[in-house]
This record gives sequence, C-alpha cells and structure tokens, in this order.
Amino acid sequence: MGRGELSERQMQLAQFLRQLTRLAEEFGVAVFITNQVTADPGGMSFAKDSTKPIGGNIVAHASTTRLRLRKGRGENRIMTVVDSPTLPEADAQFALGHSGICDVTE
Repeated sequence: MGRGELSERQMQLAQFLRQLTRLAEEFGVAVFITNQVTADPGGMSFAKDSTKPIGGNIVAHASTTRLRLRKGRGENRIMTVVDSPTLPEADAQFALGHSGICDVTE
C-alpha cells in the first residue's frame, strides 16, 4: 500500500472509468460517480476552500460534468457546477426534507 502502488491503482481506476463510459454511451444511460474530498495541506491556508477531491485528474478527465455539493445552513445544501461543456459555472441551492429534495427553506 502507499505511493509505491499509486500508478497501478490509477491505471485500474482509469480502466474502470473507461468501461463505465462505454456502458453509458452504448446504453444511453447517465453514470453518476461520487468521490470524497480531503484536506489539502499543500494548498493556500487562506483560501476559501482548502479541500481537494480524491481521484485527482483521473476522475476529473473521465467526467463530463463535475458538481460540488456542500452543506448550507440546517437542511439546505449548495451545488456548484465546477466544470461542464453545457452549463455555466453557477450555484444552486436546495434542501433535503422528509419527502426528498425540495426548495430551500429560509
């Protein structure tokens, strides 16, 4: 485990993501991939967001549209379009309620 096996893990991840892409194109389905974030100690400490997604460029290049979800106040959440060929970079707010996703509660 560790950095010594990083290259092998990255190749396996890239191969898996290519297979998902082929399945999505062949069957006309959307593939939704999530990944976690980690603190970025090498980043600027005064930056607004000091996290970076796990998977790095491998996951980023395999994705068509990248979204970032974060917690707002209470049950509110904020989704940011990070990268997309068809959508502008923007935020959208929503809430999680008993019936699922709903409009933002004030």
